[in-house]
Amino acid sequence: AAAPVAAAPAPVAAPAPAPAPAPAPAPVATPVATPPGGYVPLAKPPVRKLAKDLGVDLYALSGSGPGGVITREDVEAAVAAPAAAPSPSTADNGTRERRVPIKGVRKATAQAMVDSAFTAPHVTEFLTVDVTPMMELRARLKNAPEFRGVKLTPLAFAAKAVVLAARRTPDVNATWDEAAQEIVYKDYVHLGIAAATPRGLVVPKVRDADRMSLRELAVALEELATTARDGKTTPADMMGGTITITNVGVFGVDTGTPIINPGESAILALGAIRDMPWVVDGQVVPRKVCQLALSFDHRVVDGQQGSQFLADVGALLADPGVAITY
Repeated sequence: AAAPVAAAPAPVAAPAPAPAPAPAPAPVATPVATPPGGYVPLAKPPVRKLAKDLGVDLYALSGSGPGGVITREDVEAAVAAPAAAPSPSTADNGTRERRVPIKGVRKATAQAMVDSAFTAPHVTEFLTVDVTPMMELRARLKNAPEFRGVKLTPLAFAAKAVVLAARRTPDVNATWDEAAQEIVYKDYVHLGIAAATPRGLVVPKVRDADRMSLRELAVALEELATTARDGKTTPADMMGGTITITNVGVFGVDTGTPIINPGESAILALGAIRDMPWVVDGQVVPRKVCQLALSFDHRVVDGQQGSQFLADVGALLADPGVAITY
């Protein structure tokens, strides 16, 4: 419906027939002008149609007619007026951006992660562990003659725990052969260690890690890390892994949901070791606590097997003496 136009003046009341003096004339109704940009623009139907045909927004006009009514001339003047200059854009034009081609190690890693994520059905489980006994053993071993000059890190203990636990749950060290429709069990552990480098993420392998002592693992891990930082990790060093550890704890991260490396069936994330309140013998005491996350390929590893492996790793870190029972 058309909006109302300004009201016409009301008629003046006629004098009363009584002999008394005639009353003063009734006041004239004065239309209230609609302010510019008002809620309902005042305009006659032909003017509204003209505005619609010309693409003029009546809400943006100030009416020059009586009571602020928008006239045909107002609409035509809006069309003839020069367009307002656009306000400067706040969007970046690319001068503060830079592009880096994806190639080499980063490109290969990205493709491998996509292939793994959309091929293997991932399951991730988590475990929080009191690793105080492990940290106490580490402190003692640093003073032992055998470990002098050796960088003995929590990662070395985690590596030893993984290879020991894999003996009891060999499924985590197996792989799925899609072409042959077989699960391939491996009687060796080529342990992958995810490492962040200027070239991107690389995962070199510690060959036959299951045959190494704790000291040998610590030395191998240090050599592997130095080679990776120097950018000297070769493609051959990253091939043929059977299970991987990613140490997100070095970045101060508690845990995550790691993606399995292609050709493997499990990957363990080692989180940061923090001082936290822990219940021991009914008492809340400060302890060294770490979170573990295990992602595994559910085609190869069932929930029971994945849970057992993760529990075994946690038990070995919580009490390294358990290792003599394996």
